Amino acid sequence: MAFWGRKNKETEPESRENRKKTGPIRRLWQKFRAIDWKNPVNRWKLLFVSLIGCIVLFGGGYGVIAFTNSPSFCSSCHEMQPEYSSYTASAHNQISCVQCHIKPGAVNMITHKMKSVKELYYHATGVPKQIVQTEEEAVSNQNCLQCHSKNRLVTASGDLKVNHKGHIEQGIPCITCHAGVVHAKMASRGINTEDVRGEWTKESAEKLMEEKYLRPNMGTCIDCHDKVNNGEKPWKDPAYSVPPNPEEVEKKLEETKTAANGEEKAEAKTEAASEVNTTETLASANDEKTQSIILQAIGKEKKDVKLSMECTTCHKQTEVPKSHKNLDWNNNHGTTAIKKLDTCMECHQDSKWVREIPKEDIISLLKMGNKKVKYTPNVTLAKEQARTNKFCSACHSDRPTSHGNSDQWLTAHANKAKTANQKAECFVCHDFEKPKADSTEAKAATDVYCQYCHRTGFKDDAKN
Repeated sequence: MAFWGRKNKETEPESRENRKKTGPIRRLWQKFRAIDWKNPVNRWKLLFVSLIGCIVLFGGGYGVIAFTNSPSFCSSCHEMQPEYSSYTASAHNQISCVQCHIKPGAVNMITHKMKSVKELYYHATGVPKQIVQTEEEAVSNQNCLQCHSKNRLVTASGDLKVNHKGHIEQGIPCITCHAGVVHAKMASRGINTEDVRGEWTKESAEKLMEEKYLRPNMGTCIDCHDKVNNGEKPWKDPAYSVPPNPEEVEKKLEETKTAANGEEKAEAKTEAASEVNTTETLASANDEKTQSIILQAIGKEKKDVKLSMECTTCHKQTEVPKSHKNLDWNNNHGTTAIKKLDTCMECHQDSKWVREIPKEDIISLLKMGNKKVKYTPNVTLAKEQARTNKFCSACHSDRPTSHGNSDQWLTAHANKAKTANQKAECFVCHDFEKPKADSTEAKAATDVYCQYCHRTGFKDDAKN
């Protein structure tokens, strides 16, 4: 007795020649057609086999999806080591990778799995030098709202006043502000490149996951608010919320270099010089813009804008230190800056006022760690900060009120520069000698230097 029952007696037996010519699939099909489907036993057998087939098919498919959804699967590829290590050291290490990186829904899951086949191709043929989240695969608000409520008016720390619901309803992606919550903005910092992937372990990740990169960057808020005040909606461009792809940037640089060869060399050289001038102009304009925002923040510059840039607009608990409220604080804070420069930088460092994130060296970061180095009073360091820090230069670029009229100040400023401390304050804005063109020292706020007038020298050493 065959599994499917007896053959129909009327069916002609196959000859040896026909059996040789017929393939295995066709023979199987012929046997299937020969089954007596009027027999209820055969129909039950078909139902049983179909049920087992579905269990194997769907169960196996679910097993494959479940396995590829696990963080351990992501860590199986060496190029994902930085991402996996930072994930294990983050506050999100209790949820799976796909809960953030795949939109909710079975259709989105299947679609993502089909698109991810290309990742296997890259893994086998050539891993990218740096893993960067693309615009198409950026974490969506749908993912975040699976766990987080949009009805929040203050941050978890209670300091920032942020209307999350209002931002989301405007279509602003969560990652515009919270890009570093899991991976500490490693792509923007340039510390997940091919040559340093081996440096990433669970222990090293704890050193590299600095708090300032996990939390929203104030410069991001400032940049976006400033653009809104100018009538823009920067978040409409998906590229605004994700870091630039380094390979595309490198490709553009190579194209620029190629254009500089051959007959176009002279022309390219002129263009390069023009680009340098343009870059300097843009940098100067950017500094001026940043300083304008800083002056708005501290209430020294008032503008009719949609979003106020003053600190108290967003910060709930921030208070101006009592020492800052002294009437003569603007002219006499130099000594305090030298003694407590580290405290000053908690609010006034440039990194808090700009959106751009500088590139970092992972080896240096691992050696130093994220421990704070104890500051010792340093006049030179304070002077450099006063010259380069945009917050300081916003005021230091203006002539101090203490200098009065030029003709009076020229004959009366000697009494203000007698002691070493007084001279140190002068050298914040002025150089002693004429600065050299190729000097690496921070540029002074003014081009007036001591020897410009005192060409015959001084009675004592003016530097001391």
